[in-house]
Amino acid sequence: MTVDLTDDWGLPTPKTPALQAMYWRSEILQLMYWLRGEGFGDLVDAPLVERFLGVEADRCTTYLDRLAVEGYLTIDGDWYALSDRGLEVGGREFIDSFSELMRPTHGECNADCWCHMSADEADACAAGRLGHDHHDHG
Repeated sequence: MTVDLTDDWGLPTPKTPALQAMYWRSEILQLMYWLRGEGFGDLVDAPLVERFLGVEADRCTTYLDRLAVEGYLTIDGDWYALSDRGLEVGGREFIDSFSELMRPTHGECNADCWCHMSADEADACAAGRLGHDHHDHG
């Protein structure tokens, strides 16, 4: 059975179950990684994921449970948290998805600046450009 789904932005998601599972794994892990990184907490439930990603809570619970069985998440009642594996994969997928947005724009730094190598360095470099402890980045 295939289900025609769209994400929160109205973009089509995969139609086959195998690709849907891969798509939602990536989306959920990235969301959980982002929420954690922004200080919004380490735990999510299906309604929270539904609010951010637009996948129905019942379907989301199925994906969350599958991610737990596959070792990406841990379960505590209705709440899910990233396992060490989920944190690693979610972080890698988040960085891959947003790497173009995390790079400095043309003219901000020279090609040798560390901000081209790490999101943390890019943040530190950006803070430096705003006048906070910036050391000759270009």
